[in-house]
Amino acid sequence: MPKVLISDKMDPKAAEIFRARGVEVDEITGKTPEELKAIIGQYDGLAIRSSTKATKEILEAATNLKVIGRAGIGVDNVDIPAASAKGVVVMNTPFGNSITTAEHAIALMFALARQLPEADASTQAGKWEKNRFMGVELTAKTLGLIGAGNIGSIVADRALGLRMKVIAYDPFLTPERAIEMGVEKVDLDGLLARADFITLHTPLTDQTRNILSAENLAKTRKGVRIINCARGGLIDEAALKAGLESGHIGGAALDVFVEEPAKQSPLFGTPNFISTPHLGASTNEAQVNVAIQVAEQMADFLVSGGVTNALNMPSLSAEEAPRLKPYMALAERLGSLIGQLAHGALSSISIEVEGAAAELNQKPITGAVLAGLMRVHSDTVNMVNAPFLAKERGLDVREVRHEREGDYHTLVRVTVATERGDRSVAGTLFGNQAPRLVELFGIKVEADLAGDMLYIVNEDAPGFIGRLGSTLGQAGVNIGTFHLGRRDAGGEAVLLLSVDEPVTPELIATVRALPGVKTAMALKF
Repeated sequence: MPKVLISDKMDPKAAEIFRARGVEVDEITGKTPEELKAIIGQYDGLAIRSSTKATKEILEAATNLKVIGRAGIGVDNVDIPAASAKGVVVMNTPFGNSITTAEHAIALMFALARQLPEADASTQAGKWEKNRFMGVELTAKTLGLIGAGNIGSIVADRALGLRMKVIAYDPFLTPERAIEMGVEKVDLDGLLARADFITLHTPLTDQTRNILSAENLAKTRKGVRIINCARGGLIDEAALKAGLESGHIGGAALDVFVEEPAKQSPLFGTPNFISTPHLGASTNEAQVNVAIQVAEQMADFLVSGGVTNALNMPSLSAEEAPRLKPYMALAERLGSLIGQLAHGALSSISIEVEGAAAELNQKPITGAVLAGLMRVHSDTVNMVNAPFLAKERGLDVREVRHEREGDYHTLVRVTVATERGDRSVAGTLFGNQAPRLVELFGIKVEADLAGDMLYIVNEDAPGFIGRLGSTLGQAGVNIGTFHLGRRDAGGEAVLLLSVDEPVTPELIATVRALPGVKTAMALKF
């Protein structure tokens, strides 16, 4: 019989579910790392919240451990690479807190609209400043959603019930899904220009970090009110403070901060600023939900091998894994490449396989493509939950299997439909193991996709490569590999360079200024 340790305080229903599913369970909380190391070896599963730290040292002592389940979304307290190396599956419950977090965002929106914290403090101080607190109605105001996934869609539903107009910016939100949600799909600049209230519901990634930068905050309507219950780092906190002090920003409510616990912050004491200590998931119902979900997921895995919301494991059988592994690596890199390069909203994605790839189970290949594509915008996506997230956002996913023989013994092609037309990339395996890009937006190019890379589209003209090499040399950037492709002589050329150092925004700006450069971007794999 499998045996699970619940090492953090959790709703009793979790233990009940384990026992009902035939899993032995011990509830032992409050152990020190040394005490946990001494007992962890006897357990097949470890169920935690945020207190237990599943470090490399703990995992080394966990000789029988097969799965770690985190009741909640954040897994900062789990060493996922070490768990993967040990063959331990790490699961979380990314949707158990959705309603609670959405309701907290709505609560903060009301608090901003009617200045509730300040009014409460004033009244309890005996001031009765009835004329000081002049609020605004939410009815007929425009709410701008940055992120229209699970939590964002719940916020939209509640806001529509308040008779607000809802507009949404999300690269993965299709027009059909927007209609279904009852919101208007807009670009980011359009949202900033129109929204009376802005609420953020997106993970923190390289693409979303400081999405409300000083530059973007300056594009907002005067008097805008901003709510963040998602992640610290989505807003430039210094720029937010400046906007509040100048009066351009009418109010801000943060449940999350760049540094937590936020016991000191320049924002504290700023006029029209409200803060809460990361309470997004803090309701009795949410804690029950995540406890139930983590117990069900872990029991499914330990009893029947089912995998749900795993962060480090695709849904593969033992027989398929060795053959599919290199194809999945290729597929994930192709998805990541097109996710980084294809700007604008995506409405559909087609994954085509031919040659040897057409003989394999295509579902893991599709999952790998979607994981690579959506990881550009989400830090919790993996090959298991990527198809679900794509479906949730209304992304039309098509799988095509070709029996024909092409130029390569095996080929995977990924095509996305964007507002600017279709964009396609294709790759193969060299020696049945090494992933290699062979086509980029219709241009033949042979390239590895690894590490830090520089992508450039330029006019095919004499002297350009020399000028580029000199520019990189002056910046102290060493070129690892150099891949060139072009449509026609003197036409448009594509360069993919792997470099030994991260590509900085300053370097991109310098490269873009070179004569003949049409596009320059940093890529990372």
